[in-house]
Amino acid sequence: MKKKLILLSWLILFLISVLPAFSNKEKKLPKDLPERYKKWLQQEVVYIITPKEKEVFLQLEGDRERNMFTDAFWKVRDPEPSTPKNEFREEHYGRINYANLWFGRGTPTQGWRTDMGRIHIKLGEPNSIQRYENMTQVYPTIVWFYQGLGEYGLPNSFNVVFFKKYGTGDYETYSPIKDGPQVLLVHYLGDPRDYLGAFNQLRNIQPQLAQVSISLIPGEPMPSLSPSMASEILMSNIEVKPHKAVEDQYAEQLLKYKDIIEVEYTANYIGSDYLVSVIPEKSGVSFVHYLVEPKKLSVNFAENKYYTVLEISGKVTDLEGKTIYQYNKSIPIEFDEEQLEKIKTKPFRLQDTFPLIEGNYKFNLLLKNKVSKEFTSVEKDLLVSSFESSEEMTSLILALSAKNVLSIKSNKPFKVEDIQLYPSARNEFTIHDRLIIFFQIPGISGELRESGRLEFLFYKGEQEFLRKAKEIKSYPKKGQFLEEFSLEKFPPAIYRVEVSVLSKENKEILFEQAHFSVSFAEVIPRPFLYSELAPSSLDPLTDYILGGQYFNKGNHEQAEYFLGKAYRKNPNSLQFAEGFSRILFTAQRFEEAKKILLPFLETSQDDKKFLRLLGQASRKLGQFGEAIDYYKQYLAYYGTNLQILNAIGYCYFSTGNKEEALIAFEKSLEINPKQEEIKKIVSSLKDEK
Repeated sequence: MKKKLILLSWLILFLISVLPAFSNKEKKLPKDLPERYKKWLQQEVVYIITPKEKEVFLQLEGDRERNMFTDAFWKVRDPEPSTPKNEFREEHYGRINYANLWFGRGTPTQGWRTDMGRIHIKLGEPNSIQRYENMTQVYPTIVWFYQGLGEYGLPNSFNVVFFKKYGTGDYETYSPIKDGPQVLLVHYLGDPRDYLGAFNQLRNIQPQLAQVSISLIPGEPMPSLSPSMASEILMSNIEVKPHKAVEDQYAEQLLKYKDIIEVEYTANYIGSDYLVSVIPEKSGVSFVHYLVEPKKLSVNFAENKYYTVLEISGKVTDLEGKTIYQYNKSIPIEFDEEQLEKIKTKPFRLQDTFPLIEGNYKFNLLLKNKVSKEFTSVEKDLLVSSFESSEEMTSLILALSAKNVLSIKSNKPFKVEDIQLYPSARNEFTIHDRLIIFFQIPGISGELRESGRLEFLFYKGEQEFLRKAKEIKSYPKKGQFLEEFSLEKFPPAIYRVEVSVLSKENKEILFEQAHFSVSFAEVIPRPFLYSELAPSSLDPLTDYILGGQYFNKGNHEQAEYFLGKAYRKNPNSLQFAEGFSRILFTAQRFEEAKKILLPFLETSQDDKKFLRLLGQASRKLGQFGEAIDYYKQYLAYYGTNLQILNAIGYCYFSTGNKEEALIAFEKSLEINPKQEEIKKIVSSLKDEK
């Protein structure tokens, strides 16, 4: 089957992650690195590595991590990542070799360490070179002329000047302000601060060099013939030019995820835009809605289809780092030729949603593209309140549009009752768009609903731009607010919108704000949407998820309520039955736990994990024969398991069958001989023979 890797230049995998927060490990000093990595850092990439990259590199441990980093370092600079050749890397090492060959001649300094070597490595070969090296009145001076580097914040054309101070040593970079034309003259007897006098003397000797000595930028207006700051700014920008050519966010992500993602992914981090919002429903259940727009998506081509498989891992932890909820999804994405043509100029957006109990959390998402081995991640702090019991205001959602939908039972991302919102990932709009502002006050009091009002205040920069007030009772749905504004008269700029909830006495009770921009562009490409459907608040799966979250949080009373609710809605679901049985087992209600699981002995053909729980409950009830039977069925289905073997041994021991107990314990020790307690039991049993 013929396959071809296609790089769509608009998206990067969606999805965000689940892992440890970025930790500031103790950094090593470069001198502490193994020799080859010290050379790599201090010689080979010293002029092109960004401060962030260097900081991360010095926190890595061992050759594996450092090799992983260097692979990623070159990968993000590769102009053609889909080919085996890395043109940037080859060009860079070619520049180093050239510098060592030509710029260190006749001096004890290695070529790459010289000023000429540094500039050549950073900027490459100049477009032209002027040499003033054999003049009796001017110290040896060389002028390099560059063009076409404007994308890095440099002038479209400029010069870099090198000179030998007092006619000896290495060539040094020249600064019109710090040095001045007087340092180029062999016999200048005037005031060292008299730039004009030195310029006139140099102009009489070499007019072209005199002009460059005052300004490195051709055509710069020089009314007073004194050096301007423009040349100094140019030299500073040259030093950081390599940093502007790379997005170094990947380095922090590599440091975060190096221990949990496969090696082949670590060099392929891609950025993404995202939005995460908590939206409470009338049922009292809050859902986390999120969208991710990757910068790039890579797909394969086979059998006339373009496809990839995205893997999502989501994780919610509390402020102490305890896992409250986590999930994994595998999402196949497929396009035909016609669909690909329609979307290749659009961003790709993945949207999803899940229920979450009240509390303060950190939400992490990790998205992996199985085809291209790329990944992206997002982290977000979440606050889920018990909205119905308090008068609180949700964050503002800024959307491009909102549509009424017929069904209120299905649950899609950013759907609230019968309204489907289409948010902007970057809060970016055009003057032709309409701005939708959506928020909720689920626990709004009757008094505030009747006598309160909303105030929308727009700022352009720090200047008030627009103000609008509206009575709360004019909104048809209690606690739900949607307001629409035309952006036709909003000049392109960055804006801030503030929404205040005011009481009858005009006192501000609640407040939220958000920033957005109006673009100069006539049209902004809108994303191609892929939305994962989710269970509604009435679905037993939602109850099951909430019950599991309460269990992980340690609230067993609420866990039992929701897990029991899910089971009673669908008692034929092994998933719900097992979840409810576990909480009953935790509450030491072993007989009830068994009763729920026993029917699945006959009906469950593929999933036998519940046999372990049946064995545990039977053992707790002193029904050792049944426990052994369930445990053996488990082993027959899933194979050898250390804990199950030990449990069988204890059950046999409890029934007085020491011979079978010894067999089970000895098999366990074959798997792990370092079990000291089991060793003691085996020794005791053998002594009794």
